[in-house]
Amino acid sequence: MRVLGNYQTIEHAKLNGNSALPTLTITPLTTTKNPSMSHLFQHFSKQDWAILLDSADSTHIDGRYDLMVANPIATLVTKGNSTQICYPLQPQNNILSHSDPMSLVQTVLEQCLGKHTDLEQTPSGNSSSLPFKAGAMGYFGYDLGRRFEDLPQQAMDPYLAPDMAVGIYHWAVIKDNHTQQFYLCHFPIAQTDNAPTAAELNALLAQDSTENDTGLADAFALNGQWQSNMEQSQYVKKIDTINAYLHSGDCYQVNLAQRFDAPYTGDEYQAYIRLRRANKAPFSAFIRVPEAVIISISPERFLSVDRQGKVQTKPIKGTRPRSSDKALDQQNIQALQQSSKDQAENLMIVDLLRNDLSKSCEPHSVDVPALFEIESFAAVHHLVSTVTGQLAEEHTPLSLLRGAFPGGSITGAPKIRAMQIIEELEPHRRNIYCGSIGYLGIDGDMDTSICIRTLLLEDSHLYCWAGGGIVLDSLPLDEYQESLDKVCKILPVLMEGNA
Repeated sequence: MRVLGNYQTIEHAKLNGNSALPTLTITPLTTTKNPSMSHLFQHFSKQDWAILLDSADSTHIDGRYDLMVANPIATLVTKGNSTQICYPLQPQNNILSHSDPMSLVQTVLEQCLGKHTDLEQTPSGNSSSLPFKAGAMGYFGYDLGRRFEDLPQQAMDPYLAPDMAVGIYHWAVIKDNHTQQFYLCHFPIAQTDNAPTAAELNALLAQDSTENDTGLADAFALNGQWQSNMEQSQYVKKIDTINAYLHSGDCYQVNLAQRFDAPYTGDEYQAYIRLRRANKAPFSAFIRVPEAVIISISPERFLSVDRQGKVQTKPIKGTRPRSSDKALDQQNIQALQQSSKDQAENLMIVDLLRNDLSKSCEPHSVDVPALFEIESFAAVHHLVSTVTGQLAEEHTPLSLLRGAFPGGSITGAPKIRAMQIIEELEPHRRNIYCGSIGYLGIDGDMDTSICIRTLLLEDSHLYCWAGGGIVLDSLPLDEYQESLDKVCKILPVLMEGNA
């Protein structure tokens, strides 16, 4: 494998075999049973580099489209200061680079599929609104932020999963949940094309669903009790340390998380099916890479950019549990609405994100069209705000992502000092937790989530994190309980059926 410090000097043939850009084909698929995208994806779920971005049958405003990809034509894997770039169809071009990972994703995407501003596509039907037709998709772990900011090296890093794993995909299946229509989007390439045909996908969609987490030879099961990396007393003591930093003026808010882990056996996708069913989160995801599996049931958007350059972020700060008792559930909503503490915490992060967006957006374009709105999910109610902006011409969606990474809602404010304190207090690195999952389309659209309610599965161990923002008027025991509330539809669900 070649090793290059500056990826911009690399020259090799485009994977489409010539300088002419291929034509995008968009083919409506035929279904009679109204299946979910998770039903189709189960046929791909054991393949390395298969990815599902799933609204999980949510009725949430951000849950219109489901996406799946597999068989990438290039992959980028970052660990520490190195990024391994592999081309499965042209392995002689594999390289190792020390350049900026975000820039590498942009460069490899354009090398593989070209740079598109106005796609030529067939058929010409009502497909212009589809969010991702081909491009880059994967995850950016929290610890990728070490490439962009100067952080201490204190927390343990026991994970196999890389800091970034992104594939370049020349085909995707999209489901429009408003119309229940599936589409196959496809850029033909000159080499042996490993994209499924519409006929093959139609046949898979017609099969009876086997989404099931019981009675299977490889059914998912936990082989032990959950263990946290800190006791309640330790969590409370760390909040005392944070309070000292807050009093000294180091920060206004610091996010503190605990990590749970348990051994497991069986098919990780079955765990995902259980969790999507219980949580119905609009930014759910399943990612399989050679080193690990990522399962996310996140309710939170990080950054989106449409093809006109409109930027949106929707930070979450403020949480109350759901209740089956309607009266109590409404009381929890009212308590969250009226909480001056939660509003202040939310506003701090809104201001932080206004600043982060301003780095990459047109002057005076950053706005807050919605502040302190209640959004309800299967497990919890959240206080959500919306910040928007217009991407400046000299910036790209990935430079926006780099400038705002990781999301301020899961670090604290000021961001860098909060991240330094997190590194001091949390025993283990976060890896995927509080990173981001999403895509960059070939025509410039981007959508990414914040990886809360997100699990890492590797080497027969499952890891899950939960935490919250600590401010001066935080009550330590309440904060500890809030971290448990956030996983009440995760840990117990995965324990179901265990002996």
